[in-house]
Amino acid sequence: MKKLTIGTRGSELALWQANHIKNELAGIGLEAEIKIIKTQGDKILNLRLDKLEGKGFFTKELEEELLGGTIDLAVHCLKDLPTAHPAGLTIAAIPAREEATEYLLILKDCVDFSQKLSLKKGAMVGTSSNRRKAQLLGLRADLEIEDLRGNVPTRIQKLRDEDFDAIMLAKAGIKRLGLDVSEFHVEELEPTEFVPAPAQGALAIQIRENDTELFAALQQLHDPLTAEEVGVERKVLGLFEGGCHMPLGCYCKKEDGEFEVWTSKAETADDFPERLFLRAETTEGLAEKIVAKFDKERKKPAKVFISREIGEHSYFRRALESNNIEVEGRSLIRTFPIVTVLDQFILKNIDWIFFSSRNSVAYFFQLNPSLPKKTQFGVVGRGSEDALRKFGHLANFVGASGDIIEVAEDFAQLVSGKNVLFPRAQDSLQTIQKSLPADAKIIDLPIYETVTEENIDQSYADVLIFTSPSNVDAYFADNLLEPGQQVIAIGNSTGKKFDEMGVKYTLPYSPDEIGLSEAVFGIEIR
Repeated sequence: MKKLTIGTRGSELALWQANHIKNELAGIGLEAEIKIIKTQGDKILNLRLDKLEGKGFFTKELEEELLGGTIDLAVHCLKDLPTAHPAGLTIAAIPAREEATEYLLILKDCVDFSQKLSLKKGAMVGTSSNRRKAQLLGLRADLEIEDLRGNVPTRIQKLRDEDFDAIMLAKAGIKRLGLDVSEFHVEELEPTEFVPAPAQGALAIQIRENDTELFAALQQLHDPLTAEEVGVERKVLGLFEGGCHMPLGCYCKKEDGEFEVWTSKAETADDFPERLFLRAETTEGLAEKIVAKFDKERKKPAKVFISREIGEHSYFRRALESNNIEVEGRSLIRTFPIVTVLDQFILKNIDWIFFSSRNSVAYFFQLNPSLPKKTQFGVVGRGSEDALRKFGHLANFVGASGDIIEVAEDFAQLVSGKNVLFPRAQDSLQTIQKSLPADAKIIDLPIYETVTEENIDQSYADVLIFTSPSNVDAYFADNLLEPGQQVIAIGNSTGKKFDEMGVKYTLPYSPDEIGLSEAVFGIEIR
């Protein structure tokens, strides 16, 4: 085969990507050279991306040169590529995807660990993405979001010059360029918490449709699983008829034989994003099912009951009320401390402290513990993580999955030979403790007890959410499930209560307010 010409944009990241593919081609015996092509997105830097005309403002010129025969293949960030191809072109290969995680880079004097995202109140965050803006404001309504354009090093320099308190970038870009960002506090946001752009972290090799010999050769660089996952994300984008400026995030991954998909969509960057999580055995029809859930005509719950007090400005309340869903939040249990003075000696050699609930965090720190500097923290769920932040500590391990067995297995890998303290409720099931390796030393510390309320009033909400097994016991001591009511259970142990009762329920992916809102939006009201 002749020497190939790779077309690419001229940014540092685009050139890294083109050279990466050039090296991959060399590995399969194909020689290539690189041609730099300027795109509309590179030339017009004074406008927000959503103000530019049409779609494909980072790809159109490359596609024109492909069709004109001046290049043989174009290397794109797949997230920049419109879902509709020009006639005569095709994506020949999608290599294995880099992480789709987001990085929030924060000036160190603007860090406040007690706040979600570790950002001080009212911080100014730079991003040109409507998707990022909508999700940032959903998590932190107090933030100021300002437009930020330019290539990755340019954006980082603007932060370094203190034009912003923080900026948001894809981890993949920073990792690919090998950039040192240690001068900033780096908040890493997993795709399940902050939903990335469709196909974020993936590359696409585009060629002419009639180059069948090149297509066949490029299959050696193609990763079928990545292609199937990002195919779902891009189909969702296509069905919504959206481009890069749409406030849409979609992330798909295959886990334990099933496809898990997170979607975040807002009408505009200033609107609260609606979140959805779906799990399916196959990708067939999956994108269509996701888009149907966002249909404005679809019947949603009118009212949701949750067995917990819900703050006026909480994510869960804002998410539901932005969709005109009424929230009825009331706790069915009371908690009381059973330890008022802590023996500080037991903390002397502690390596890890693990919290399975927000209550265990609050009651433990009320005891004014004196902790060794080496102490690390593990938590179940982002709710417990946020509770820990309020006491000035960051979690070193967050069990974000709603499957407590999975969380236990992941945590167990970190604590072999370690001393692990478990502040807990007196009647907790101790699932994490039972899963730890034999050489881990467990220090058990019951610090509070729960007491159920009596004569609990029935709720006639469309959806009932139960946050613990004791809340289930308390509610159903006096009440029955009404016809048509649907149940959401936080965590496996709460779900087991409903298994024993023979009641169907939904288990959120994550046991926090984001996971709960996703579960509510997934409910079908008949």
